[in-house]
Amino acid sequence: MANKKHGPGRAVAKLRQIDVLLGEGRSISQACKEAGITDVTYYRWRKEYGGL
Repeated sequence: MANKKHGPGRAVAKLRQIDVLLGEGRSISQACKEAGITDVTYYRWRKEYGGL
């Protein structure tokens, strides 16, 4: 099993941070890079925690 670096609370916080960056006009790739996660992680978290 993979070592999880981010728990659900931290993942949701990163998603909110990325939402702010997207609102400022950055692309998803740029926002993810600034938040320190990959695009794949973003989409996985969005699917898992998007409703929170």
